Amino acid sequence: MRRILHIDMDAFYASVEQRDRPDLRGKPVAVGGSPASRGVVAAASYEARTFGVRSAIPMSRAVRLCPHLEIVRPDFQKYRAVSQQVFAIYRAVTPLVEPLSLDEAYLDVTENAFGEPLGVNVAKRIKEQIKQETGLTASAGVAPNKFLAKIASAWRKPDGLTVVAPERIESFLQQLEVDALWGVGPVTEKRLRERGINKLTDVRTADPSVLRAAVGSMAEWLLQLANGHDDRDVEPNRPSKSSSSECTYAEDLSDLSRIRDEIAEMARENADWLRRRGILARTVTIKVRYDDFTTITRSDTRAATDDPEAIVARALALLSKTEAGVRPVRLLGAGVYNLNTDEDDDEGDEGKLPFERPE
Repeated sequence: MRRILHIDMDAFYASVEQRDRPDLRGKPVAVGGSPASRGVVAAASYEARTFGVRSAIPMSRAVRLCPHLEIVRPDFQKYRAVSQQVFAIYRAVTPLVEPLSLDEAYLDVTENAFGEPLGVNVAKRIKEQIKQETGLTASAGVAPNKFLAKIASAWRKPDGLTVVAPERIESFLQQLEVDALWGVGPVTEKRLRERGINKLTDVRTADPSVLRAAVGSMAEWLLQLANGHDDRDVEPNRPSKSSSSECTYAEDLSDLSRIRDEIAEMARENADWLRRRGILARTVTIKVRYDDFTTITRSDTRAATDDPEAIVARALALLSKTEAGVRPVRLLGAGVYNLNTDEDDDEGDEGKLPFERPE
């Protein structure tokens, strides 16, 4: 039986700022841009979260929710340095470390430098080392697979440690809502709930045709997760699955020519990214957020390519299927997904497109 950890630093950016600035400790803190220039919350301290302040919301809204909010501009160089400290701790314990971001990772500790047979003891020792070396706390989930470990790490934040032992898997799954499933974001969650699929265990008993109508080709994968099965390995050299660019504008864009130019530039950036890495993409996507915060995405999947003009043309064709230019736009994005390294490998899997999910 594998012993998998998911370790997630607690309110990482905000916690680093509170560590380094004693005047911020115990206060509601948001790291991000100015509310006057359409800044977005990158991270919120736990004190700020009690007021409803969360990452990814506009800073102007955060200030309305918490008028005495302390706003700190992000210092990513500092956060990367702390992240390197933390990952050095992980890699001293096991080479099987799969980074997900600066502040979270999977670890396979079935074999580990401590010689510990129990994953919970490995997690305790790692958490202690992080605290000693960085002054920060982390929450950890311990389970036989990645899916369960990730859910467990969020169970008792901050500074939490939750173990899902094999004999507890079923009772653990019984407690979960359907949005706990990997890949179920707000849109998919709504589709499932409209069909009476509210709990994770409802996925097991749902009519297969109803489930497929809600989630398409992801139905089989979600059914596996709903039964607690996840055989994905911890991949220490996990290849990039996508590249995307996006921008929130200080003033709404209404001129279609400007909007087209912005999308074209982002698409070319994505094509350059592909060429630098010698890989191809089957799927081109765009993202448009209107002035009322309605957000839509469009995607196009076909033969894999890294040709800039082809990618730009596909992105602009997708843009024509939106109301950009008719409705004011506050955010634009473009990306490439479903990557491969073989020009002849054109069989895509649209079910692998990422679903948006706020932190």
